[in-house]
Amino acid sequence: MPAEAGMGAVVPLGLKAALDEIAAEVDRGFDRLLPVPNDPRRNLYEAMRHAAIGGGKRMRPLLVRAAADLFKVDPICSGRVGLAIECVHVYSLIHDDMPCMDDDDLRRGRPTVHRAFDEATAVLAGDSLHALAFEILAEPETHPDPFIRAELVTELGRASGPAGMAGGQMMDLVAETETFDLPTVTRLQQLKTGALIAFSLEAGAILGHVPPEGRRALRGYARDIGLAFQIADDLLDVEGQEELTGKAVGKDAVAGKATFVSLLGVERAKAQAAMLVEQAIGHLASFGPEADLLRAIARYVVERDR
Repeated sequence: MPAEAGMGAVVPLGLKAALDEIAAEVDRGFDRLLPVPNDPRRNLYEAMRHAAIGGGKRMRPLLVRAAADLFKVDPICSGRVGLAIECVHVYSLIHDDMPCMDDDDLRRGRPTVHRAFDEATAVLAGDSLHALAFEILAEPETHPDPFIRAELVTELGRASGPAGMAGGQMMDLVAETETFDLPTVTRLQQLKTGALIAFSLEAGAILGHVPPEGRRALRGYARDIGLAFQIADDLLDVEGQEELTGKAVGKDAVAGKATFVSLLGVERAKAQAAMLVEQAIGHLASFGPEADLLRAIARYVVERDR
């Protein structure tokens, strides 16, 4: 039986349970890591908690768990890696919302951090979450093998830096003043959105001691759902409802940015997203029922309403 996930979206019960479980786990992790001190740093911790706890799809931590489960990794290990990735994701949202970037007032249905606090606190909250991500990965509790921890640190650094998420964000800023074609928009989104999604899958394999040549299927899956995820986001910016998405819609058109929807049109964009989902599922052909959660996530990526 499916479960409703807001207007227009239906989530299978198995996936809904997994999403609910990982969301609660992430919230507990942030609550444990971010106790508010009774000293002048109080506002910083409260800002970090405001951004990190409650709301959000928690898709990246779920992808880590789903990939790691293929290789029977201890859930404590995959949970900590998922939390580290979510630290980077949340920090990026804090900075992305600031006046020097997208200048948004709403995120996950709540005031953005620079609105709820102030711009300086928002910068420091983002910086602190970024640092916390690598602290989590480097701790022995994440994995007893220091070589595994070092590879996780290296790959998250690559995925979140100029060759990944930050580089994609720079391209996104340039897109406001330059006209991008479809290959350039695709490259932008592979970096800005796709790099952290790709690392989420890669991290599960790293935890499972899978050598790089054995990760091709997961890399192909990650590449395709990363692009499908962004096309779905572009469609939500055109067709979504602010009360469901929890953020302003229609901003890409106002900013004059080229997106998958502006370049392909709504119907072609939907068809492309559906094709990418089927390709992603095809990459999992060598796995059995143990990959069903990854298959369900791929389908949900384009069916969600937020």
